[in-house]
Amino acid sequence: MAWALKLPLADEVIESGLVQDFDASLSGIGQELGAGAYSMSDVLALPIFKQEESSLPPDNENKILPFQYVLCAATSPAVKLHDETLTYLNQGQSYEIRMLDNRKLGELPEINGKLVKSIFRVVFHDRRLQYTEHQQLEGWRWNRPGDRILDIDIPMSVGIIDPRANPTQLNTVEFLWDPAKRTSVFIQVHCISTEFTMRKHGGEKGVPFRVQIDTFKENENGEYTEHLHSASCQIKVFKPKGADRKQKTDREKMEKRTPHEKEKYQPSYETTILTECSPWPEITYVNNSPSPGFNSSHSSFSLGEGNGSPNHQPEPPPPVTDNLLPTTTPQEAQQWLHRNRFSTFTRLFTNFSGADLLKLTRDDVIQICGPADGIRLFNALKGRMVRPRLTIYVCQESLQLREQQQQQQQQQKHEDGDSNGTFFVYHAIYLEELTAVELTEKIAQLFSISPRQISQIYKQGPTGIHVLISDEMIQNFQEEACFILDTMKAETNDSYHIILK
Repeated sequence: MAWALKLPLADEVIESGLVQDFDASLSGIGQELGAGAYSMSDVLALPIFKQEESSLPPDNENKILPFQYVLCAATSPAVKLHDETLTYLNQGQSYEIRMLDNRKLGELPEINGKLVKSIFRVVFHDRRLQYTEHQQLEGWRWNRPGDRILDIDIPMSVGIIDPRANPTQLNTVEFLWDPAKRTSVFIQVHCISTEFTMRKHGGEKGVPFRVQIDTFKENENGEYTEHLHSASCQIKVFKPKGADRKQKTDREKMEKRTPHEKEKYQPSYETTILTECSPWPEITYVNNSPSPGFNSSHSSFSLGEGNGSPNHQPEPPPPVTDNLLPTTTPQEAQQWLHRNRFSTFTRLFTNFSGADLLKLTRDDVIQICGPADGIRLFNALKGRMVRPRLTIYVCQESLQLREQQQQQQQQQKHEDGDSNGTFFVYHAIYLEELTAVELTEKIAQLFSISPRQISQIYKQGPTGIHVLISDEMIQNFQEEACFILDTMKAETNDSYHIILK
C-alpha cells in the first residue's frame, strides 16, 4: 500500500523541487514505524506530509533562519541525493559569499540599526582530522611560512567593516556588517585538499573542508559574544583551474549514466547555500573579545632574559653585546642581520631601521620569517639568551669570612638589638649538560682556578657524611637549590676537594 502511494507523491515532490528531502524522509519510514506492518494513516502522519511540520527551510514558516549565506560557486552533480552538497573551489581564487538578512518583520529587533560580527573559518570535514587539527595547521604553517589558509579579498568585498585576520589563526577571518545593507564578502582559500592526505603519491583524493560562518551580536558590554546563527558547507580545493576540470569531469560522468541512475544524484546548482549547523566551539578558535584584542601579542612560552652563565655558554646565540638599538639606521640594521645569520631576510627588511625591527611582535616576525627563523630572530632582537636546564646558587665559605661575619653580627646586635643571621653573597651557576665534569668547570671558573685543581666534589649528606657528586645526583638537584661551598685540601697533591653544604 505504501509503495503504491510513493510513485505519484514522488512525482509531485519532484515537480516542486523537493525530491531530495522527500526521499530522505521516506527512507526513514521503516525506522520510525518499526519493523512491523504500518498503516496509511501512520504514513500520512509523518512530518514529511505535514506542511506545518516540514523541516524544509524555504517553505516552513516556523523555520525561517535569521540569516542566509550563499556561496557563489556551483555544486557538484556527482553527489547522491541523501548526501551533503559538495562544492569545488580553485586555490587562491576569490569567491563571493552573499550575506542575506532573512528575518521576518519584528524578529530580532535588538540588532536593528546595529552591526553584527561574522567569523569565517575553513576547517576539516573529516572527524579524524578534526581531532588533530592543531597539529595539521601547524605543519601547514611550517611548510608554507608567511602564507594564510583563508583571506578576505577586501577590494572586491562590499559592506564589510573592520575586516581582521589574526596572524596566529591562519584559517580564520572576521568582520562586522550591517544586516540592513547589502553585504558580500569575497574569500580566498590558499590550501589545497591534497596537502592533508596521509601520503602523496599522485592521483590521491583530497580531503574535504568546511566553510563555516558564525554570527554574533553585541552584549551589554559591547562585546560580540551572543550567538545568532551558524551555517556551513562542504568544499574541496584544487590547484588553479583544477576545480573547473573536476566539475566538467563530474558532469560528463553523469551524462553517461542511465536516467534511472541519474535519479539517485542531486542536480548541480549554480550556487551553494550554507546549511545551519552548531556554532564552532568557542574555546578553540573564537576570540570574542573586541577586535582591538587582535593587536596584542601572545607567546606560547617564555624565555629567560640574560640567564646564561657569564663565563661559559656551549653554543651561544647571537651575542648580547651586538644588540640592535632603536637608533640603528636601515644600513646598520642590514649589517646586523648579516652578522647574526639572517642574510636571507635582508631584502624583506631593506627599509627597516632598528626602531622598526624592535616594534615587531613575536607573531609578526614568525609570520614574515616562518616559525624556526622567526623565533630565532625575535630572540635576537630582544637580546635573549637560552634558558639553562638547571640553575643553582653557591656561596664560598672560608674561615676568614666566617670570623668577619660573626664580628659584624655582634656589632649589629649591639647597635640596634637586631638578631639578623649571617649574610651570605651567592653566585648563580647555570648548567646545561647536568654532569659532574660541567659542574667542576663552572666552580673552577667561579674560583678562578683550573678545573684540574679540583680533585673531587662532595655533597654533605645526613649526619655530616660526604657523598660523592655524580651525574645522576646533579640531574636530581632541585631548580634554584642553594649551597655553601667549603674547600678542603687534598692529601696527595695541590688540588682541593669541594663540599656542597
